Amino acid sequence: MNAKVQSVLNTILDQFKNSEQIPQAIALITYPTANLPMYKWSLLNQLICYFTGMTDFRGYRQWEEVKRHVMKGEKGTHILVPWIKKDEEEKPTLAGFMTASVFGVEQTDGDPLEYQQLELPPFPLIERAKELGVDITAIPGSYEHYGYYSPTKKVIALASPEECVFFHEVSHLAQHRLFGELKKGQDPLQEISAELSALTIGYILGKDGRKYIGNSYRYIEKYSKKLDTTPYGAVLKVLSRTEKILNFLLKEEKDAVLQAS
Repeated sequence: MNAKVQSVLNTILDQFKNSEQIPQAIALITYPTANLPMYKWSLLNQLICYFTGMTDFRGYRQWEEVKRHVMKGEKGTHILVPWIKKDEEEKPTLAGFMTASVFGVEQTDGDPLEYQQLELPPFPLIERAKELGVDITAIPGSYEHYGYYSPTKKVIALASPEECVFFHEVSHLAQHRLFGELKKGQDPLQEISAELSALTIGYILGKDGRKYIGNSYRYIEKYSKKLDTTPYGAVLKVLSRTEKILNFLLKEEKDAVLQAS
C-alpha cells in the first residue's frame, strides 16, 4: 500500500479506535428541501415511484401547471388514490381505492424546475467520474437522502453541495467498475467501503475532513452492527477494498499531491 495512503488510513483508524475523541457531527448542509407534491403522498405511493428509479412524480395536469408536458410515448406509473363517497348526510366516507397515473420528471419536457437550476460546486474528481461515462446532476433533496449512484442511468445524483457526499457516491461508482454489479439495498460492506473511501479521499486531496468524521463514524457504526462488529473492526474488514477504490479513482490527482508532499 502506498505510504501516504497508509498514513491517511491509519489517521482515520486511530480516530475510529478512540471514538471518544471524535468531534460532534456537523449536519450536512443540503439544498433547500424541494416542496414536491409527491412528498405529501402515502409512504406506499412514494415507494411505488421510488422503485422505478425515477424522481419527482406528478400527475399530467400537475406537470402542466409548472409548464412541462409528458413526452409522447411515456407510460405512467400507477399509484393508489382514495375513492371518497358522501353519505346521505353529505359526510365523506372512504369507499375504497382506485388508481391514478403519474409521471416522473425524467418523462417530461418544458420549463426547468427550480431545483434543476441549482449549480453543484466543481468537485474534485468530477472529471474522473465523467471520464468513466457518468453524469453529475442535482436532484430535489429530502432529509432522508443526500444522493445516489445509478449504474443503469449512469448518473451520480446529488441533493447536497458537500464534497463528502459526492466522494461517497463516486466511491460506489468505483466499486461497481472494480467488483462488478453492486448488491441491491444498503449492503454493509459496500456502504462502509464507500464512506471510508470518501473520508480518505478528502484527506488525500487536502480537504479538512474533521467536520465529517463524526458523521462518518456514525454512518459506519450503523452498518458495522449489521456485521456484528465495531466501527474499528468494520473498517479493518474493508481496508484492501478501500485501497483499490482509492487507486482507481485518484490516479493523477493522488500522484500530484504525493509529489508535492
